[in-house]
Amino acid sequence: MTNQITSELVQQIKTYVGQQRSTLIQFMRDICAIPSVMGQIGPVGERIMVEMARLGFEDIRFDRMGNVLGRMGNGPTILLYDSHIDTVDVGDPAAWEWDPFTGKVEDGVLYARGAGDEKQSTPGMIYGIALAQELGLLEGFTVYYFGNMEEDCDGLACQVLVEVEQIRPDYVVVGEPTEMNVYRGHKGRVELKVVTKGRSIHAASNQLGDNAIYKMVPIIDGVNALNDRLHTDPFLGQGRITVSKIKCQTPSINAVPDECTIYIDRRLTFGETKEEAIAQVEALIAPEHRVATQVEMLFYDTPSYTGFIYPVEKYFPAWALTEEDPFVQAGLRTAQALWGGTPQTGKLNFSTNGIYWMGKAGIPTIIFAAGDETTAHGTHDQVPLEDMVRATEFYALLPAFLRAATQGARQEG
Repeated sequence: MTNQITSELVQQIKTYVGQQRSTLIQFMRDICAIPSVMGQIGPVGERIMVEMARLGFEDIRFDRMGNVLGRMGNGPTILLYDSHIDTVDVGDPAAWEWDPFTGKVEDGVLYARGAGDEKQSTPGMIYGIALAQELGLLEGFTVYYFGNMEEDCDGLACQVLVEVEQIRPDYVVVGEPTEMNVYRGHKGRVELKVVTKGRSIHAASNQLGDNAIYKMVPIIDGVNALNDRLHTDPFLGQGRITVSKIKCQTPSINAVPDECTIYIDRRLTFGETKEEAIAQVEALIAPEHRVATQVEMLFYDTPSYTGFIYPVEKYFPAWALTEEDPFVQAGLRTAQALWGGTPQTGKLNFSTNGIYWMGKAGIPTIIFAAGDETTAHGTHDQVPLEDMVRATEFYALLPAFLRAATQGARQEG
């Protein structure tokens, strides 16, 4: 296939994408304007399915969990484009300088909730798949668009697709923001809860009670001190630990609290395990408080908006492909063919559905999309529209280079 990846083909792709520029931008603005907070993706999924039907996708549907699927091609190799289409909430509406869903365009940048994290990959993926089909680049491939819910529990939608829907891809592209670079991994994490127990009494007689908050204070201090001592991996970087939420149980504000709970976000790098992460927190408990303190991994069993439940531990493994991996190389060569120069590879700082695809299921995965991860979840959630449009070229051309890379790897083997 390498000799068919010509400058004429690249120009065909660029010309098509240029002609669709206004359509891609309007589609993007349409899906940003539809709120889809924390897994509530039904209405935005319906809008996306209308677009897929217009472009000739097959098997367009919601899966049992409520994620969106559409397919093109019928070859033996399954390539899946993963774009989570839910977002975090807007927080304090007064903190926004514009309507977070209508958004605004300024200096070529779209500002809106979900603009960068990560509705921006959906238009390019859908139109890129359709263009690849039109140009005959999907020979040997079945390609899925998978618009899913991710913000509540990374990787759960993917696990349901593989283990319930029985669709297991051979390769996955995750559409999180990478500033148009080809990323090949990120840290994992485990979510923990620590509970201290005490004994309530009226605050006027506090010497007769047992304050659960005071038992938690040295644990919180210990977490803070532990952060900078965690293991460092040369590629993924240092593990991290953060107290992300605290609450207490008390009969009133005039009483000694009898229970205190903290939640911990523990980012795992290579060389760390969930068991080690739990043991590190347990070691922070004062000996005299161990009986009254419990550390546990969180468990997710919240129903999706369709009512579907699939219980999982909130453990998300770190993962990475090598730079020499054929799929990574296919991504780099795709970018080089389209835009020249020396494309960069790297890693994300936050977690994505890659924790299931590659971390748990061992499915080769790369991350590619427009946008900058540092604007995610903030009031300046954004994407450069020129990059959002250009990403369509990458999604269209990638199957050709993936075929070439995997054929080359098989010949060498």
